[in-house]
Amino acid sequence: MKYRALFSLILLFILTSCASNTGIIKAGENKMFIAKQAATGFSGTGAIKTEALQEASTFCVSKKQTLKIIELKENEGPYILGKYPRVELMFSCE
Repeated sequence: MKYRALFSLILLFILTSCASNTGIIKAGENKMFIAKQAATGFSGTGAIKTEALQEASTFCVSKKQTLKIIELKENEGPYILGKYPRVELMFSCE
């Protein structure tokens, strides 16, 4: 029983620690970049794409500007062997 709890805790840590988010990074004159990666391959890119777009939109609204998408990339499946869903968004605020 003790080993099962320890295994579950380690598995939970591994799954939650694999997700990544760069936050908003300035990538040039009025260009911003966000990259998000899911923690597992089970979720697809839909949720992280929505999160990236919401984060970019909130950033532009805080500057009283509108979001303009320059480029949106999603990696394609299959999501196995460490290749997890990933979204990269290049945008500007106008």
